[in-house]
Amino acid sequence: MEQEMERFGGTSEEEGEEDEEEMGMEVKDEEQQQQERRSQRNHLSTRMISINEGINNTGINNNNNLLNRFQYVSPQQQQQQDEQNQSSSGGGGRRCRPREEKERTKLRERHRRAITARILAGLRRHGNYNLRVRADINDVIAALAREAGWVVLPDGTTFPSRSQGTRPVALATSSNALVTTSPSPSSPQLIPTIVQSPNASFRGGGGGGGISPGIQNSSDYNPYRLKTMFVPCSTPIDGSSNVIRSTSVAAMVGDRGERIQDSNSPLIDNCIDSIIDDKQIMDIPSKMPERDFAGTPYVPVYVMLPLGVINMKCELVDPDGLLKQLRILKAVNVDGVMVDCWWGIVEAHTPQEYNWSGYKQLFQIVRELKLKLQVVMSFHECGGNVGDDVCIPLPQWVAEIGRTNPDIFFTDREGRRNPECLSWGIDKERVLRGRTAVEVYFDYMRSFRVEFDEFFEDGVISEIEVGLGPCGELRYPSYSVKNGWRYPGIGEFQCYDQYLLKSLKKAAEARGHSFWARGPDNAGSYNSQPHDTGFFCDGGDYDSYYGRFFLNWYSQVLVDHADRVLSLAKLAFEGTCIATKLSGIHWWYKTASHAAELTAGFYNPCNRDGYAAIASMLKKHGAALNFTCVELRTLDQQEDFPEALADPEGLVWQVLNAAWDVCIPVASENALPCHDREGYNKILENAKPMNDPDGRHLSAFTYLRLCPVLMDRHNFMEFERFVKRMHGEAVMDLQM
Repeated sequence: MEQEMERFGGTSEEEGEEDEEEMGMEVKDEEQQQQERRSQRNHLSTRMISINEGINNTGINNNNNLLNRFQYVSPQQQQQQDEQNQSSSGGGGRRCRPREEKERTKLRERHRRAITARILAGLRRHGNYNLRVRADINDVIAALAREAGWVVLPDGTTFPSRSQGTRPVALATSSNALVTTSPSPSSPQLIPTIVQSPNASFRGGGGGGGISPGIQNSSDYNPYRLKTMFVPCSTPIDGSSNVIRSTSVAAMVGDRGERIQDSNSPLIDNCIDSIIDDKQIMDIPSKMPERDFAGTPYVPVYVMLPLGVINMKCELVDPDGLLKQLRILKAVNVDGVMVDCWWGIVEAHTPQEYNWSGYKQLFQIVRELKLKLQVVMSFHECGGNVGDDVCIPLPQWVAEIGRTNPDIFFTDREGRRNPECLSWGIDKERVLRGRTAVEVYFDYMRSFRVEFDEFFEDGVISEIEVGLGPCGELRYPSYSVKNGWRYPGIGEFQCYDQYLLKSLKKAAEARGHSFWARGPDNAGSYNSQPHDTGFFCDGGDYDSYYGRFFLNWYSQVLVDHADRVLSLAKLAFEGTCIATKLSGIHWWYKTASHAAELTAGFYNPCNRDGYAAIASMLKKHGAALNFTCVELRTLDQQEDFPEALADPEGLVWQVLNAAWDVCIPVASENALPCHDREGYNKILENAKPMNDPDGRHLSAFTYLRLCPVLMDRHNFMEFERFVKRMHGEAVMDLQM
């Protein structure tokens, strides 16, 4: 903490003495102003008493005498009277300071405030400190304390977090390096040195969800410090110790290594340009060097097909156009494609009557092109979420049941139903025409396995991804756009249908606290922020006895649902790799509670690893983990949405290592459209961590998704280059 304060605030004795002097002057100014105000009030009351006496003595009709009492007093006369009264009011009166001294004090105060404003602006812009516009020194201290892993309450109460949870050292984006310069003992010139960022490899060999054994507490984790390039100033050598003394000046560099020039950032420009000479600033390349992936392990690349490739009549849409695009993908050595098999299309009208005709035609085209297939069992609705360009509801017969029994759908605290997928509360309830939800899923998967047996036998179908929730992801529908959620809201708990409430009541009674059979009443709404709620704020109820009980139950329902469905999927698809997808909920990851993850069912606050239990459950079934958001960079999120306190890199690091620690395959896909080289480089760094002692890497990568923008000439050339590097091939245009 002391070092942080020295960096940002300074602690020299001269500054402290100057501050004390200025504070003393401020106090004197305030005392003098208060005394002058009291003096003016005394004069005013004296005049009013005199006026009242005149009115009482002469009567209302004596207007001449009364008007004589209301005579004009000029400011000069008033000042003279005030000075006389001040000098006569007790002999202890203080001499008024000269006007010039007051002006000097005001100038010093303005100068100090300007410096403070620059410091705060720099912290907000480049350090991602969540400081309000009129922040003071208390806000800065609180921000530094929270970064160091402490809990700071609104009233200033500060105490160490019980978590002190370990986090990775992510001093830079993994595609970048920390550039330092050090003077040579024999020459005053600066020698550039490239130091590889520790985040370039995921150090997850030990236990604890892949936490590096070298990291001791969460204060070590600071992923946004690494955009600092330290440029030492050459100074004389101390002959007695032969130690080169140098002072470091922090120069900010951008994502590609360029120095940030911002007219709105006087903290950087003024400080650097005035402290060090231009000759001491080394030339920074316009782009950071790219890593050469030639000879690295082969990672298969799949491309996700459009959502509407099969229409509601289960017919293949535009087979000729699709064939043309698939041939282009095959020409650049793409390994295969991923396709959703929609429950709402195949079993649309009548229970246990399946129509696979369109998918048969599609699979035949894929087989003829000698491509592989990843097939998703999509038991959710399509439409209404980010990236959805078609609407595919749940089967009609399920919707009919929902109209008479809406509790088959997830429900929020206000009673709003979410028909995107079935509630996990009916997994074992026979409410679907005599079948449970789990039985419905199993019958669907078994029908698919029988219908496409030849594609399994030929090895065309390489993987089955089992949909376990909204968007096919294992999570609660806590941030539904249909219910008004907007990024980066924390979302809401989805446990208020009668079946999940019955499960909660049973768990509370088993614990011996039946009054805990309720959801939190202070968890905010969809678009709340953690610090605005009593449940998710620092030191909030999420870490109370009740909070821990509720979150344990809420997350265990998620794990149990996945356990039940995957056990039947393993039975239906015996001999074929099965997988499930986890969403990358990276916003509010830098807070203590991780509120957005909690409402989605991932019990992953800063003092608990919420993904280890999920990884262990997948290990039990031999299932792979497919994770999203591997293309996102933390620094980009800080620039675009600084208020979200997001950290996608830290989240990816944690989840990948949680899976690798239990030795299950890990695949991935991008969360948002990606067409730029920087995004591809980020995916590559996550797919093949540098210097990993166990040589771990992704088992496959699925690109989201086939569309006209991808087929644009420039974008497709970048994509082809990316595929080559994922396959471990050499490319000729590396930025070295």
